[in-house]
Amino acid sequence: MLLQARPRATAARLAPGLYRIDTAAGAGPDHRPAWLRMPAGQDGRAPSALAVMLHGSGGEPEQGLALLEPYASRAGLPVLAPASDSYTWDAVLGRAGPDAAHIDEALGWVFQRHAFDAARIHVGGFSDGASCALALGLGNGGLFRRVLALSPGFVPPTAPQGEPEVLVSHGTADRVLPIARCSRVIVPSLRRAGYAVDYREFDGGHEIPAGIAEAAVQWLLR
Repeated sequence: MLLQARPRATAARLAPGLYRIDTAAGAGPDHRPAWLRMPAGQDGRAPSALAVMLHGSGGEPEQGLALLEPYASRAGLPVLAPASDSYTWDAVLGRAGPDAAHIDEALGWVFQRHAFDAARIHVGGFSDGASCALALGLGNGGLFRRVLALSPGFVPPTAPQGEPEVLVSHGTADRVLPIARCSRVIVPSLRRAGYAVDYREFDGGHEIPAGIAEAAVQWLLR
């Protein structure tokens, strides 16, 4: 789904804090809100970067907020963490559902209330969230400049738009989404398609080591 929300010229600024965003698009009875963390230490005169971070299967939006901590907060990187409508993301389930509309609505809420830099809007996630981030990011290259895939399983079908940069990380001992059939397949496929991919393997399982989280924040903000 092509997202419609875009950063806008605005003098509005959100104070540091945690913001609950209740989206209405197609919300089911168990629908959960999105959350936005605005960290302290931002330059109020310049538009901000933004990372949309997607939780893994069975996760909560709070997991999305935590994926890059404490490094995102230390670096002053705002994080928007939506929630999937079901136990995982529609893109992973291979269906057309309300998740993209929820994300679009949450982004619209955020862009209306704070000045963000259109050249530094990014999307990422962990596990199933990483797979969804690949679909959402590659299909919305006009919005997302970088896509962060932390231990993804696959790239769901999407209609490519633009050429966002991609960073993929994966543990060599991952037993949940084994690297041999996941990232070691995904990365060559993306490179053949013409994407610039920064690929980082690490000794570990289905996790985000501190060094990977810190490097990811630096990559998103460079």
